Amino acid sequence: MRMRLISADRFYHPHQISSDLVKAPMTTTDPTPSDPVPTHKLEAQRRENRAAVAALGLKPYGQRTTTDEQINTDLIADIKSARERYDAEADAAHQQASKDAKAAGTAAGPTVDRRPVVTVAGRVVLHRDNGKLVWMNLRDHTGDVQVAVSQRECAPTGFQLGKLTDLGDVLVARGRLMKTKTGEVTIWADDLSPASKCLVPPPEKHAGLQDTEIRYRQRYVDLWANPETLSVFTLRSRIVTRMRQYLEARDFLEVETPMLQTLAGGAAARPFSTHMNALDIDLFMRIAPELYLKRLLVGGLPRVFEINRNFRNEGLDKQHNPEFTMLEVYQAFGDVTTVMDLTEGLIRDAATMVVRTLDHNPLRKPMFDGGQYQGLSIGRVADIQPSYIRNTLSHDEKNWQLPTHISDTFRLLKRLQDDGFDPIEYALRPIRDPEAKPILPFGDLSINYDSRFLRVTYGSLFEKNLGFEMTDTAKARAEAQRRGLNVKNEKGEPIDDAFIINELFETFAEKTVDPTRPTFITDYPSAISPLTRPKPSNPALADRADLFIAHMEVAPHYTELNDPDVQEAKFREQLKGLDDEESTFRNFDEDFVRALKVGMPPAGGLGLGIDRLVMVLTNQRTIRDVMLFPMMRPEV
Repeated sequence: MRMRLISADRFYHPHQISSDLVKAPMTTTDPTPSDPVPTHKLEAQRRENRAAVAALGLKPYGQRTTTDEQINTDLIADIKSARERYDAEADAAHQQASKDAKAAGTAAGPTVDRRPVVTVAGRVVLHRDNGKLVWMNLRDHTGDVQVAVSQRECAPTGFQLGKLTDLGDVLVARGRLMKTKTGEVTIWADDLSPASKCLVPPPEKHAGLQDTEIRYRQRYVDLWANPETLSVFTLRSRIVTRMRQYLEARDFLEVETPMLQTLAGGAAARPFSTHMNALDIDLFMRIAPELYLKRLLVGGLPRVFEINRNFRNEGLDKQHNPEFTMLEVYQAFGDVTTVMDLTEGLIRDAATMVVRTLDHNPLRKPMFDGGQYQGLSIGRVADIQPSYIRNTLSHDEKNWQLPTHISDTFRLLKRLQDDGFDPIEYALRPIRDPEAKPILPFGDLSINYDSRFLRVTYGSLFEKNLGFEMTDTAKARAEAQRRGLNVKNEKGEPIDDAFIINELFETFAEKTVDPTRPTFITDYPSAISPLTRPKPSNPALADRADLFIAHMEVAPHYTELNDPDVQEAKFREQLKGLDDEESTFRNFDEDFVRALKVGMPPAGGLGLGIDRLVMVLTNQRTIRDVMLFPMMRPEV
């Protein structure tokens, strides 16, 4: 018997291939820079199998198989839907007819086989060759299914294809649904056809996609080798869709604004620059769409939003990536409170969707997940609630422990199946709890999105943690100097008081916010909020609020400034006291001031970081885990 299993820690590592090349005999001469890289012996074996498949008259890279012209319906079902078509009554009837025929010593009679016939496509993640019977597991975006390829019952070319199959190949399998003696839903194939050949061999035993860098670089492998990764990105898409629906239901219009701009405005950030040959002008990748969206308010669109890709030529860390996704929303005749309420409702709605639709929820962790349990490597078997197992076992077995041997594992599963519990069906079932509260984990935290979001002022938080009021600029400058913060720019000129106060706040006060309760920090200093309308009761403060969740800034909110004279003065004030480097990427946008002179209605605006929101809603600790293709340094 030949068995091959691929899991999250078993796939191609280019560096391993390179190291193996040193050991493996090569048929080519030593490569020069212009020569192709020699073919590794494992890849060469796969190429031989591909040639053998072609020799059978099959197309190794498949052909269209999406529709059946006879019945005009989708021919290929997703694996989850195919599994759900299993008919226990028809399967039992077929098994009984086979037993009766065998007992009578005759061939099975002309009874109709009512077991459903399904066609699925998927990647081979397990392959076990028993000679006249080949077992394999196929995986698609909805799950796994076992396929049995029998020499007696499968088409001859299909059976030969099954023998020539390698891990990672994409196949199309057709057959009737049945259950094995161990209770696993299986497609008993009557035909098998190739869809795509995988030429990349698995890595050595202890390497592969547990390496996070390789997972990010080879996301195309990570997505199918690690089902939880696919779950995160499926859920991300659903979250974004839900946000769109929430806004559209409130009469907001989605728009698109330029990504290439002559001025990088709307935020204080270092832009990426490029050059347009046709007009011979320098351009910048946008750092924010804010100023263009406000121009639309001037033009008469009262409620607009854009889900936009922004680009900032700055650092990389767990919360930052040079390109990222933002939601920006502007509502005419609103204010900061209007958009705070909008954001709170939008996030609560998204969190409720996540917690109540768990069929693609990465927060569900399987009990046996293909990892290491007490030193034992096992494939994913089932998603079983430990409480259920405790209630199922006898009184003498209440103090049970996780199995330490594979036979014990399957003995436990068999016990559950004998009691009428199918762990495989349990693992694949959709769970939708219409009453679940939006309380979700994030690392060690449990974040409550159900309760009213907290609101605290910038000044009170500053005074509570620094010991003096933020209006005491002399004490703030002395405290900053005492704590080692810069109080002068590169030219030796004093940095503006507002920036020193904000540096103290961000370094020492901001992090004291309760990470388990989404919190709005309100009433920021006007001097650091040049696009925000000052509070009528205190012009030194801005009608601004920033939302923090789990110590991350997720969304700033503003009552937008629409007085063109005040806006012009704020632009000039923001440019004062900056060093040469900072002043090169903060701009005075004359056309935007001109637009304000035409007349923009009072408005509330917000910018929500979608990547960070998805992080906290899906329990992912780094921004790279919620971006399909995060920025990586080029491979050497």
